[in-house]
Amino acid sequence: MRNRKLLFIIAAVLMLTLVFVGCAKEQPSEQPQPQQPVEQPQQPASNFDADKDITVVARDAASGTRGAFHEIMEIIQKEGDTTVDKLVVGALEFDGTDKVITAVEQDKYGIGYISLGSVSERIKAIEVNSVEPTIDNVKSGAYSVARPFLLVTKGTESDLVKDFLNFTESIEGQKIVNDRNFISAVDSPKEYTGSGLSGTIKVAGSTSVAPLMEKLQEEYNKLNPDVKFEMQANGSSQGINAAIDGSYDIGMSSRELKDEEAAQLNRHVLAIDGIAVIVNNENPTDDLAAEDITAIYTGEKTAWFEIE
Repeated sequence: MRNRKLLFIIAAVLMLTLVFVGCAKEQPSEQPQPQQPVEQPQQPASNFDADKDITVVARDAASGTRGAFHEIMEIIQKEGDTTVDKLVVGALEFDGTDKVITAVEQDKYGIGYISLGSVSERIKAIEVNSVEPTIDNVKSGAYSVARPFLLVTKGTESDLVKDFLNFTESIEGQKIVNDRNFISAVDSPKEYTGSGLSGTIKVAGSTSVAPLMEKLQEEYNKLNPDVKFEMQANGSSQGINAAIDGSYDIGMSSRELKDEEAAQLNRHVLAIDGIAVIVNNENPTDDLAAEDITAIYTGEKTAWFEIE
């Protein structure tokens, strides 16, 4: 009897063992799986070829921005008793700020110059002599590539023209100057109130000054709705000549007047503006020495690898 019980117990243990072994075989292995290597995001390879020629982009001969920039960067040089603009042969010359921006935006090897107030994300404004082109740096004199925005008149201004000039130099007018990323040129501006005058004011000249002038006209019209403006943006030299010959009431200039021009005109400083040196957003260059800029624009250096 005891032997039968013992055999029964042994058989039961064997059956349970077989059940547990079968269940174990059905369970998935819980052994840790080898980790797959994590793929690091690949950085896009730079396709800027420093061996390529530099595309030199400049303003047209009538531009005040060109006159000021070429003087500051010594692209205009003395040869005996005359001054000569040594701009490299083959440079692209454009008659408007936006055309310069578009040219550099579409050419990764391009370099140009524009008003600081016109800088946008479409292009990259670089440092000159390791100084960033900012309003504060222009104010302090640390960034030296700067020039005045002038309004010039014949000296026989009508009451209406005088009133508009007063507005540009007022608290309200100079606030517009600052809001447009230019630097106020009036030490103690006064408040302006609408004059109630009517008539037409004719303005011509710098394409760099024109966007600021349009905003000034717009705000002036809110206070003096009966005044109309006729404006033509055709370059600083054209605006200065138009003021001298009296065909326009106000000339806009983004360069200083020459001695013979100053002798014939009244000069009103509207604002101070920096000139930004710009390159394509794909260009890795962030800083250029002034002498390198001069060398590029005069043709002494023609490829990007030559720039230290």
